[in-house]
Amino acid sequence: MAPRPNWKGFLRLSLVTCPVALYPATSESEKISFNQINKTTGHRIKYMKVDAETGDEVEASDIIKGYKVDTDSYIQVSQDEIDAILPESSRTIEIDEFVPKSEIDDLYLVRPYYLVPDGKVGHDAYAVIRETIKSMDKVAIARVVLTNREHIIALQARGKGLMGMLLRYPYEVRKEDEYFDGIQDVKVTKDMLDLAKHIVETKTGHFEPEKFEDEYETAMIDLINRKKAGQPIAKGKARTESNVIDLMDALRRSLGKDAKPAAPAKTADKAAEKVAAKGKKPRKRIEGQKEMLFPISGKGSDKGGGKVAAAKEKEPAKAPAKKPVRATGRQRKAS
Repeated sequence: MAPRPNWKGFLRLSLVTCPVALYPATSESEKISFNQINKTTGHRIKYMKVDAETGDEVEASDIIKGYKVDTDSYIQVSQDEIDAILPESSRTIEIDEFVPKSEIDDLYLVRPYYLVPDGKVGHDAYAVIRETIKSMDKVAIARVVLTNREHIIALQARGKGLMGMLLRYPYEVRKEDEYFDGIQDVKVTKDMLDLAKHIVETKTGHFEPEKFEDEYETAMIDLINRKKAGQPIAKGKARTESNVIDLMDALRRSLGKDAKPAAPAKTADKAAEKVAAKGKKPRKRIEGQKEMLFPISGKGSDKGGGKVAAAKEKEPAKAPAKKPVRATGRQRKAS
């Protein structure tokens, strides 16, 4: 069954006009939804519209809109009065100007719509407007009335048609300073940044929405199917929280956890050496000591020369020694 349009009217660029229909480009109707039911009887719960003072049920025909001006005082507004003041955009999407898409802040984006020709006539005029927008590499700013409110809509060419994105008004967008002023100015060291960048490199890919999986929705469908089949329902698993406190240790652990097998080892080794050896004198290499990719932080100390944790393997006498990575307290203690 084809979706119903949210709006029908005309698209106009100066004197060029064509009939169009506006359809929502996204839908959440496929998601699992629940009804409220009476636990005792299993019957569905219904809500009645009642008078807040008398408690009597009110018929739909007796309900009008009211704007609150005081605690118990409202200004009543009828639908006829609202219809009388609706602007021209209630029937026509009038293109006011063209702007670069890059100038539209993401905070102003609301929801997308598809704008298509309505009926068999007007396809020529529609194509002229679409190709004009496409050739200029800009978006058209227009106005449209939906649900008795005028909205700003940005139109852009998309394939054979036009996509419209509803935009917020400035008074609907909150200032970021209200939320970001309390964020502390923290100096991020180069070592931390190097490790964090390497973690990002191991996770770098391409935007492929077909890979997205709504795990909650999948689990909900499975739950309903199991209950329908009378199968036992497993209890939820206890959530575990990370106990990592040291930021540098967390970065190292993340790198070890998320690194892909094909990731270049030289980059990781270089980043680890910088972290381990920065600001410290290189310790004397112990013959036969294996190189560790990353130092493991710990609470041990190296007193009186300390000990080194390493696999005892003999190396050829003439083999050139690699630059050693300084062992940490835990490695020395482990031996």
